[in-house]
Amino acid sequence: MCIDYRQLNKVTIKNKYPLLRIDELKGATIFYKIDLRSGYYQLHYEFLVMPFGLTNAPTIFMDLMNQIFRPYLDRFVVVFIDDILIYYQDESEHAEHLKIVLQTLRDKQLFAKFSKCEFWLREVGFMGHIVSAEGIRVDPSKISKPLRNVSEVQSFLGLAGYYRRFLKGFSMIATPMTRLLQKDSFEQLKALLTEAPVLVQPELGKEFVIFSDVSLNGLGCVLMQEGKVIAYTSRQLKLHEKNCPTHDLELAAIVFALKIW
Repeated sequence: MCIDYRQLNKVTIKNKYPLLRIDELKGATIFYKIDLRSGYYQLHYEFLVMPFGLTNAPTIFMDLMNQIFRPYLDRFVVVFIDDILIYYQDESEHAEHLKIVLQTLRDKQLFAKFSKCEFWLREVGFMGHIVSAEGIRVDPSKISKPLRNVSEVQSFLGLAGYYRRFLKGFSMIATPMTRLLQKDSFEQLKALLTEAPVLVQPELGKEFVIFSDVSLNGLGCVLMQEGKVIAYTSRQLKLHEKNCPTHDLELAAIVFALKIW
């Protein structure tokens, strides 16, 4: 039986659930990735199981997974819907942690799909990033799809915005593409995403340095530590800001950076 939930979803109050911060994987050197089988069908609901297509299904499932793995989150487990990532900084602990996760799944009667699980990884694809001991970079498979129409270009801009901390001068490059969806801006953004650097993870207790710059179109900042890039950020100038003197815009760039970082 197939049910169309579109009308129900329109009147459903949406549950909100924040995206995970990939920074939690700082310093990890070994990764295990476990994918749950049949997703929402393992979640008991008013039906026998949670049906696919309900607008709140992802957040309800995410809440269940966080409750189940709460004692281990931010220690050696990260969960995103039906993807479980086990990560290690100390190789001597990996067997015990893997055993804990698998036993927890067994106790809660949740089943993984073995063919989609991966073990002993030195780098792993997770939430659109490639994570390794060296740092975090853009997953190139997410940006290789050709775009065929305006809506797909708009979706690409949203994706590029998600990766904006990897991209120096993102807002200035995206400005003409936002206005007119110009092909040259799209190609430049795509090239930057393909060549995006590996960002290092910040270390508390060490000095942070912010570099900022402004132009007629926007402002941009770089957060660095010990000469290595941690993140980029940028935005387009607001209409009234285009009449401001340069020193005011330089101060605005610093304030913008401090509000984010």
